[in-house]
Amino acid sequence: MNEILERTFYHNTVLDYIIAAGIILLGIIIINVFKRTVLTRLQRLTEHTSTSIDNYVVEGVERFGLPALYVTVFFAALNYLVLSQKLVNILRIAVTIAVTVLVIRFISYAILYMLRGYVRKQTHGEEKVKQLGGLMLLINVLIWFVGFVFLFDNMGYDVTTVIAGLGIGGIAIALAAQNILGDLFNYFVIFFDRPFEVGDFVIVDDKMGVVEYVGIKTTRLKSLSGEQLVFSNSDLTGSRLHNYKRMQRRRVLFKIGVTYQTSLRDVKEIPVIIKSIVQAQKLTEFDRSHFSAYGDSSLDFETVFYVLSSEYNVYMDIQQAINLRIFEEFQMRGIEFAYPTRMLYVQNQQQEATT
Repeated sequence: MNEILERTFYHNTVLDYIIAAGIILLGIIIINVFKRTVLTRLQRLTEHTSTSIDNYVVEGVERFGLPALYVTVFFAALNYLVLSQKLVNILRIAVTIAVTVLVIRFISYAILYMLRGYVRKQTHGEEKVKQLGGLMLLINVLIWFVGFVFLFDNMGYDVTTVIAGLGIGGIAIALAAQNILGDLFNYFVIFFDRPFEVGDFVIVDDKMGVVEYVGIKTTRLKSLSGEQLVFSNSDLTGSRLHNYKRMQRRRVLFKIGVTYQTSLRDVKEIPVIIKSIVQAQKLTEFDRSHFSAYGDSSLDFETVFYVLSSEYNVYMDIQQAINLRIFEEFQMRGIEFAYPTRMLYVQNQQQEATT
């Protein structure tokens, strides 16, 4: 038995290989026991806490800590053996790559966690979290690029020339893709400044619709007639944009005209009538109603009130109810609405001829 254990293969005895395999097996068992007992209990405890930091720590240990422990176990087992220089170099490169990938993923996950926490604290946070995809794509590209630069630098490669070449190439690309980069930067403006969000009803110049998607280059709206409107982010941030989702109440101004044959008593009563009709409606706040002007063919009245809702259908229902009540009241009082009219006065003059 001792002879078998002392046999040498590739500079290591059979016993050395058994010990290395035992280290790997024992490490895997310990890690799995830790995962099933300690980590599982910690996950159950964090579900009942008010803070989310502990959830992040436990999830981070599971996603990145355990893989790092596996890498450490395999490295320790292989390091126990006597390996050729070529295998040592391969092992060092493999461990470096594994550690770099884990660190990059950990940094990316930490940034995503912090961004989600920051966005969820804002109004309509859950809707904003859905828009993190484009931002995280750019951040991940940057993180992975920096990570691989450090990786190649640690592996002995000269990255200075590569970075200088990328800098020159980046300037050339930036000059050739100014519009794309402009849309990209305006995406950050939209994301952090929040002039609008997914689900908002907006009007851009003469176009209007509900925001469906905010992308890295374009933002898409669904118009009232059903088709999709696509705007570049630069166009949106450079346009005068009306966001009706942010409107807490709607100011309404309407005018009516009555005929010049209306009596003075009715003219004085009309603002009072309109005021009582507006105040009788729900979700309204009366502002004013006045006999405002003498029109070409009418006595003009101007009324202002507020609808305490941003919903367009609610506004139209209230305006319709007000119009019907005004029509009813005017009919009861014999007040006539004015419409464009022209009166022609003809004067006949008789002339007698003298002879």
